[in-house]
Parts: sequence; structure tokens; C-alpha cells
Amino acid sequence: MNKYSVVFKGTAFSSESPKEVKILRDYLFYINSDGMIEKMVSPDDGDYQSLLDEYQGKENFHSLADGQYFLPGFVDLHVHAPQWAQSGTALDIPLYDWLNTYTFPIESKFADLDFANEVYQEVVSTLLANGTTTALYFATVHKQASLELAKICAEKGQRGLVGKVVMDDPEQNPEYYRDADAKTALADTEEFILAVKELAKSTKQGVYPVVTPRFIPSCTDEALKGLGELAVKYDTYVQSHCSESDWEHGYVKERFNKNDAFALHDFGLLREKSVMAHCNFLDDDDAELFAKTGTAIGHCPISNAYFANSVIPIAHLHSKGVEIGLGSDISGGFSPSLFDNVRQAVMSSRMLEDGVNPNVPAEERGKPNSRITINEAFYLATAGGGESLSLPIGRLAENFAWDVQIIDTKIGTAKIPLFDENEELIDIFQKIMYLARPENIREVWVQGEKVHSRGE
Repeated sequence: MNKYSVVFKGTAFSSESPKEVKILRDYLFYINSDGMIEKMVSPDDGDYQSLLDEYQGKENFHSLADGQYFLPGFVDLHVHAPQWAQSGTALDIPLYDWLNTYTFPIESKFADLDFANEVYQEVVSTLLANGTTTALYFATVHKQASLELAKICAEKGQRGLVGKVVMDDPEQNPEYYRDADAKTALADTEEFILAVKELAKSTKQGVYPVVTPRFIPSCTDEALKGLGELAVKYDTYVQSHCSESDWEHGYVKERFNKNDAFALHDFGLLREKSVMAHCNFLDDDDAELFAKTGTAIGHCPISNAYFANSVIPIAHLHSKGVEIGLGSDISGGFSPSLFDNVRQAVMSSRMLEDGVNPNVPAEERGKPNSRITINEAFYLATAGGGESLSLPIGRLAENFAWDVQIIDTKIGTAKIPLFDENEELIDIFQKIMYLARPENIREVWVQGEKVHSRGE
């Protein structure tokens, strides 16, 4: 009997550090029954050929074809799962109008479990097809529908971190869509946490409950305090929005006479397992608080272009020791692809560094040292996301989960232009990151299990 569940052979790209991509040329990857990378063997290793001979030709041996490469699965740190139903609509109107005209009416429909199931089945499948192996989801205020999303992640093989949204303030939320009161919201959240923890016992790749105040403006002090206590009691993840826009940042400052980050911290919501979306308006004190508490940022570059009123200084925040990953923010971000968000992260950083107002002199126009490279954006989508969640994911390395996407550069309808047989692998990596489309993602594996495949 073979010792390993699956053995793979092929060339892979993985982040060595935020700025360096490690090229693993023709490596052997040995995956154990738990879906973890137990052993990696380079062609330079003395036992490479003997190990290859032992497994080659066996049913559990997979060798990549010419033009195929491994990438780590993407980690999406911010998805509004119910908003998949409105993706691509009304992104040209102000945030307040967008929420009240489109988002809240759509989210209120998730009281209907059949509707919730239909949308959630599709969004999980879509993200898997786009290479997202782990997703941090906002659901809705509905406990049962939120649990349905966790069950669908478990069934489809995606690593899902799911939050039942809390929004209980009657002054800030529509009557037709909110928690009845803080007490009800907290009771529902606790029951949801327990149900997901029970589900996790039989889910190989993991599903996790997440304490989820929508954001401070939507919650009463009582709810925020209670959610912080639940996060500590059950050692759960926490997610919310933080300093996303001028309006939110200003609202919290007026309500508490302090920045969003410090207000969240006062309620016990900034911790090692916390991920805050957007964070465009963090100052240095906020950033130091994030670094001190282990709170991560879910950077959503496409969504920010529509609703955040600014470009977040990713390079500066990274230099402060803040953990940062990438988020699609469906549907404030129109694309379910982190490839698209990787590209936008690079473009936005260049615009921040160079400036955008042609009426300002070039030397005064931008913010120096703000650009990030494609290598850094790749890191945010993979290893940075894994570090933000404190999980062994996002890298192709020993003792990490076998979460991968197999990229085929020779797909007929989406060929990546590789005409020089001696082209440097780092150049091939960059072409993949800038040009890959969903058609190029031939297979997706999570925790050693194939969860998506695309035919010819």
C-alpha cells in the first residue's frame, strides 16, 4: 500500500516572502491522508529519481502536462455571499443608496431558505472555479440561512469561514431587515457558533464560525460588547468593516470620539483572529494597534475604487507590521476573481504613488513609496491571507494544506502568450498573474481533495 494519498509532479510558484516568489521547478509533492504536504522533493535531491520511480504510473500519481503550473489556492478575506445575487449592478451610485436600494432588499430575501440555498450553492461553486480555496464570508442576519452557507462550503470542499451578520440598531437599519434587538442577535450568534463548530467536526478542510458585526454604525453598544464577549468565550474569528469610507470613519469618530480601530478594540473585537475589511483611513496609531493585537486587513482594491473614497497605503501599513490579505468584496467588488483583484491592487498602488490629479505638479502629485509589485499582490492573495487567518494555507510548503489551482497556459480559448521555450519561469509566473482567466484554471484542490475541474 502506498504511504501517501496523492503524489504530484510539476512546477509551482509560491511566496517565499512578501516580495519574493519561490520557483519550485519539477518538484514532487507528497500529500498525506489529512491533505497536508508531508514531503517536497527537488530534482536536486538524491532520492528524487527513486521516489519518482516508486510512484510514477500509480493511480494516485499526478504529473502536470506541458504548459501547466501549480499556484496556491487563493484566500479571499472579504466576501458578502448573499450579494452574489446583485453582483455587477448599480456600482455607479453612492454607497448609502446602493445599500438601501439594492443590498438590504436582496439580503432580506435570505429568510427564504430555498432562495438562500440557490444563491449560496452558486457563489461557492463560482469562487472555487476562480481558484479561491478559502473564503471569509459575511452571510445575513438570518441564523438558518447562514448555517446553510457553512453546510454548502463543507459539502463542496471549500474552506469556509462564515459569519451570521449582526445589525441591530433600529436607527441605522431598515425595519424590514435587521436583528430584532441586541439580545436576539447575541442569542442567534451563539447558537450559530455552536452549530458551525459541530459541523466542523466532520469537515476535512475546516469550516469556522465568525463573529460578524456588520460595522459599528449598524450595531448598538450592547450588541458590540456582547459580540466581543462571544469571540473570547468561543475563541472565534471576528470580521467587520473598519474605516472604509469618509462617512463611516467620520460617523464612528463622532459617536465615540475615537477612530474606528480603537472603538472596535474597546469592545474586544480586535484580536489575533480578527480581519477588518478595507481600513483605508487607518492612521499610524491605528496601524500599531492592529499590529499589536494581531488584527489583519482584508484589502479590497476593486471595491475600494468604487466606494472607499481613497487608495489604501498597503506598502506603508505592511511596513508597520500589519498582516494584510486580499478580498473580492462581492459585490462592492464586481469580480469573483482574486486574479482581477491582484491586478487592481498593483494598479491602485501605482496611482497612489504617482498621483492622479494632472493639475498638481508631478513632484507633489503622489505619495512616495506606495507601489507594490505583482509579487507582493500575489503574496496578499495567498500567503498573506493564510497568515491573516493564522492557518497553514496559502503556501506550497511542507506542513501546509494541499490547496492548489492547476493553471493551464495552453487552453485553446485562453492561451497565454509563451512563444520562447527558454522563457524564464519568473516571466511565465508574471504572465499567468496578469493574463490568466477562469478557463486557465484546469483543476482546484482543497486539503488534498479535488473540488473543481474544467473539461477541454
